[in-house]
Amino acid sequence: MIYTVTLNPSIDYIVRVNELTLGNLNRMTSDLKLPGGKGINVSRILKRMGRETTALGFLGGFTGRFISDWLKEEQIFCKFTETTDDTRINIKLKSTSETEINGLGPTLTETEISEFITNLSNIKEGDTVILSGSTPSSLRKGFYQELVHYIEEKKAAFVIDTTGDDLQKALPHHPLLVKPNNHELAELYKTQFSSVEEIIPYGKKLLDEGAQHAIISMAGDGALLFTNEGVYQSNVLKRAVKNSVGAGDSMIAGFVGEYEKTQNAVEAFKWGVACGSATAFSDDLASKELIAELILEVTITQIQSF
Repeated sequence: MIYTVTLNPSIDYIVRVNELTLGNLNRMTSDLKLPGGKGINVSRILKRMGRETTALGFLGGFTGRFISDWLKEEQIFCKFTETTDDTRINIKLKSTSETEINGLGPTLTETEISEFITNLSNIKEGDTVILSGSTPSSLRKGFYQELVHYIEEKKAAFVIDTTGDDLQKALPHHPLLVKPNNHELAELYKTQFSSVEEIIPYGKKLLDEGAQHAIISMAGDGALLFTNEGVYQSNVLKRAVKNSVGAGDSMIAGFVGEYEKTQNAVEAFKWGVACGSATAFSDDLASKELIAELILEVTITQIQSF
């Protein structure tokens, strides 16, 4: 079973205006409300791939019900911990440029945190747990590290999609996959990149420090996969980009969904690129049909062997 963990989910309220003028009345041309949160996005894409998941995390209030109802409609199994506080709303304001206003996360009680751990207790050897995104400020520091140790004790695999200290401290525990983008990788190792060649030693460093696989996304330059056999680069698929939200989550879903079946990291990377690109070309997350179309266009080239 694949479990996704979203500690700080949201409703993503996407608003479009032709021209934003601060201090004046602006009228939207369209709006859209979607369930948000990196782990939730992973579960939604995996469902489109025909893979079942259990979605875990914290949900509360009328906003939480909106998300749980949506996921039930998509037949995604949920076991969220109910919170007293409402789930947050994130505003994505799209005009000539894109502005984001992220809501505050809920204040979690110790009882709610303990219940979440209980909901996670069903994991076992052979399962994969995907840890994604930010944590509510009320969660104690190092909570991701606690979860990694717990998963390790259960002999399950885990993927971690976060940045900074949480990512660094997870590496020695051998995550199945990490997926920083090139900017996050540079920030992690306090450096800068001006070419793909400069990224390669630092992607390799992720493996040296414990990751089993690493994907580095590079926007218009495609993505890199690092394995113990070498470095692979994807081509860049060509369509109009509509959406930057959820593309990285979709890439993780594509990789994990395929890797669980085949244990073939390069083929899994191919599916990751197709799923991530399909979401970038869509208003919401990728459809099953667009993923199937794009998988035929993905090519993977080995650019270095180890």
